Amino acid sequence: METINIHQAKTHLSRLIDRAAKGESITIAKAGKPMARIVPLEETPPVVDTSRRFGFMKGQIKVPDDFDTMGQAEIEAMFYGDGVDDKPEDDFRR
Repeated sequence: METINIHQAKTHLSRLIDRAAKGESITIAKAGKPMARIVPLEETPPVVDTSRRFGFMKGQIKVPDDFDTMGQAEIEAMFYGDGVDDKPEDDFRR
């Protein structure tokens, strides 16, 4: 791997990219200290996270037809009571 100074890298950037495209790795240094590296890209297919894809469970589970209203009576009973007056006998707001 070749090391070149930053001035040379600015001057010959196109050539360095061509060399990297052919498989070379080049280190760029500033005042003798390595600062960056130009490396060839590896051609790999992008990783697709299929676990978050919409519809990935199609055919594997069954959703009931009344899914949107399941438990509605129980939920209403929790919020509104089940028809029984739950107010305390002493209503201090009178």
